[in-house]
Amino acid sequence: MAKQDYYELLDVARNASEAELKKAYRRLAMKHHPDRNPGDKEAEEKFKEAKEAYDVLSDARKRAAYDQFGHAGVDAAAGAGAHGGFRGASFSDIFDDVFGDIFGARAGRGGAQRGADLRYDLELSLEEAVRGTTVKVRVPTQVACKTCEGSGAKKGTSPVTCTTCGGQGQVRMQQGFFSIQQTCPRCRGLGKIISEPCATCHGQGRVKETKTLSVKIPPGVDTDDRIRLTGEGEAGEQGGPAGDLYVLIHVKPHPIFVREGTDLHCEMPISFVTSALGGELEVPTLDGRVVLKVPAETQTGKLFRLRGKGVRSVQGGGTGDLLCRVVVETPVNLNEQQREQLREFERTLQERNERHSPRARSWFDGVKKFFEDLKL
Repeated sequence: MAKQDYYELLDVARNASEAELKKAYRRLAMKHHPDRNPGDKEAEEKFKEAKEAYDVLSDARKRAAYDQFGHAGVDAAAGAGAHGGFRGASFSDIFDDVFGDIFGARAGRGGAQRGADLRYDLELSLEEAVRGTTVKVRVPTQVACKTCEGSGAKKGTSPVTCTTCGGQGQVRMQQGFFSIQQTCPRCRGLGKIISEPCATCHGQGRVKETKTLSVKIPPGVDTDDRIRLTGEGEAGEQGGPAGDLYVLIHVKPHPIFVREGTDLHCEMPISFVTSALGGELEVPTLDGRVVLKVPAETQTGKLFRLRGKGVRSVQGGGTGDLLCRVVVETPVNLNEQQREQLREFERTLQERNERHSPRARSWFDGVKKFFEDLKL
């Protein structure tokens, strides 16, 4: 049985934020957790599926692979871990993992934090996507403050350990029978206090900046492909590593070609005379013009395949084909002489219509039989 789409399973949009993913998972986890549905195998399976979906989509690298390649792009071992990760997990474990940021049940998070990943939507022409190119993009982001080197403290000073939480970033509160950890209100979970903030970043350790980056686009990319630039996301907090930048590809519609995988498709209008008598036509390809021989008696809808004139896959392998679909164009704006010539031409065909229009003859025979059967 095919796996359900992770986004559909969690009932979120494909561009859902981390907070939206977590909210959707909380709802399903609370509803289907086996500790709340003892003996219900269907609920247990739904819980496993929700956890697998959340484990993949909440991880930036796994999510990028899934968005590009679907279930096949997610590492099999990681997928197995998502299914097997439930074993031995109590409801309290899940509560700590998913709801800890609300109730403070998770351990302290003080210290360096990895920066956020960023997304940049890049529009390319079909030619650029097929051949590959290098483009410069401007990305607004947060970078480490050069004045304080990301510490947030005034030059010559250093952050000091928070005396309220002892550097843990968390404090424990007793509420009746429950002992709950929550973010330290003094240092806000950082574990350190900046007594003399940096004048440039005002103690944040990061400043806003627009970076200009050169992005190499490999040949063969298509819409919704992602290119990952490691370390080009937002700078981390407290000296943590920077996140990544994901460049999402959007290929603009082309006036002639439509791409399907590694193949290109186009419609090729030909005149009535060329359709009947045959001839030669110049056909455009991404590599230049080629001459195509059209045989006599060519009908609308006939496909001509030009091998190797499509797109080379970004993952390697062979090049696709160009498929040209014939469309016989009816002449317009005829003068009276031309109309009379066509009427005379039609009269010459009527004597042996079954020979000159075999498909029409067959169709009318089918229509006649259809109406005869209806009378029965």
